[in-house]
Amino acid sequence: MWETHEVFNQVPDLIDYNLFATDTVLREAVVREGAAWRVPALEAQGERLGRAETQRLAELANRHPPVLQTHDRLGHRVDRIDFHPAWHSLMGLLYADGVHGAAWTEPGAGVHVARAASFFLHGQVEAGSLCPVTMTFAAIPVLRREPALYAALADKLATRDYDGRDLPLAAKRSITLGMGMTEKQGGSDLRANTTRARPLDGSGRSRDYALVGHKWFFSVPTCDAHLVLARTEDDTLGCFFVPRWLDDGRRNAVRIQRLKDKLGNRSNASGEVEFQDAVGTLIGEPGRGIPTLIEMAAQTRLDCVLGSTALMRRALVEALHHARHRSSFGHTLIDQPLMRNLLADLALECEAATMLAMRLAATVDTDSGNTPDAGAERCALARAWRRILVPAAKFWICKRAVAFTGECMEVWGGNGYVEDGPMARLFREAPVNSIWEGSGNVMCLDVLRALARDPEGAALLLRDFGDTCAGEPVLATALHTLASALRAAADNEWQARCVAMQLVLIAQACLLLRHAPQAVADAFIASRFDRRRGQVAGLLDATPAAALLIERAWPDL
Repeated sequence: MWETHEVFNQVPDLIDYNLFATDTVLREAVVREGAAWRVPALEAQGERLGRAETQRLAELANRHPPVLQTHDRLGHRVDRIDFHPAWHSLMGLLYADGVHGAAWTEPGAGVHVARAASFFLHGQVEAGSLCPVTMTFAAIPVLRREPALYAALADKLATRDYDGRDLPLAAKRSITLGMGMTEKQGGSDLRANTTRARPLDGSGRSRDYALVGHKWFFSVPTCDAHLVLARTEDDTLGCFFVPRWLDDGRRNAVRIQRLKDKLGNRSNASGEVEFQDAVGTLIGEPGRGIPTLIEMAAQTRLDCVLGSTALMRRALVEALHHARHRSSFGHTLIDQPLMRNLLADLALECEAATMLAMRLAATVDTDSGNTPDAGAERCALARAWRRILVPAAKFWICKRAVAFTGECMEVWGGNGYVEDGPMARLFREAPVNSIWEGSGNVMCLDVLRALARDPEGAALLLRDFGDTCAGEPVLATALHTLASALRAAADNEWQARCVAMQLVLIAQACLLLRHAPQAVADAFIASRFDRRRGQVAGLLDATPAAALLIERAWPDL
């Protein structure tokens, strides 16, 4: 008798849908970029990730973050991190889909595009578990240049059977790898690192050293091994393979001091560690530690682009789902003109980001020899896209994701601001990709360095853009302005962000012109190259593309 209201006009949870089958832009990109053979597996993965029970795993992993146990009850040092079982289930899904390494260990046409699509799908469900997987993936090509070490690890990196047990390498079915670069006094300035490496039995490549020092951010401290930056006896920086356990069954002397209490990415453990004569093997050439780890960063930075685009995609479909089911002032939200403007603009942003991310993944295939019949010029162009546009895209798309997820949260109103739904977690996840593996300023300076080191590649890139922009006056003008900026870029750090932004916008416009409906490309060009627009979403002129954009983004199921 005390029921004072009935529950109505509330939006049902978005569950039990296929993440891949409902994503027109991704499906088109996978086929176009050479991974059509992967479509059946992506269909199955999309269905699996959309299930209610998988969504529940993501929620549990984030509501029950990892817990550090430095000692056992008897006082022995254990440096153990206990994860919720949901974390291991999510890791198992990633390994089963080969996201951790199949593009390297099972080569073939379009393998990096296929892997990028899988990474993108998983990132829509849970972002924290992507961290150890992306580091493992990025470490494989580095370790392959160390024949003896790689031979001992190859089977454990190739298998799709995830093994979350904390055991010595020899006892594991599969392994995860991490990175240890950042120190409190240096941050992005890796040359300021002070961790020391002392030779144990001769010095040089493949020799063992004892490491003493401290890392301020140590990604996933319970990875089976980490690639760590440290100074050798000649005061140059080397890259060291530091296992969690030693061959004799003892724990390596990597002491976890604490876990970081982070804004987001809470399912994942990020630690602060101290090396107390921890044993590490020098890999790569002595004194070449930074270039070795920067090579890894070229892979992880692309994953940051994919991860941010995945967050945008999930936030967008949640916003569209909400708008189709929620009524206000006598009409569903999606039928109200200003809301349609906002949602169409968000769909346009997400489509452009997805196209660019998948194009960049395809350049890895071409640069790695996985694209059949790719001639020398095509390979050189792919290399230019990869070297110049990956850091530019990491800067721009990862920045856009923060505001993007905030807009999608606002579509939900107050319901979006509480932890019961998915929007708060998506919003908290968004900033990390902009910070990790180099902040926005670092990325923009890397763009300038890439342009200076590869002027031929920059010229190829401009020519590639020019072929597409020729019939578009607005784009042709923007490209002319960009070309002038590039000629002065090396001496103009002040404008580095502007250069990176223009590179990304022109690249996205060209991709849309080549592969999207004309109305979609026209809407992007009209809105992204007008200085009066673009500061916030929802500033589109009246456009016939609105309905098309919304339908391409999220079919009305």
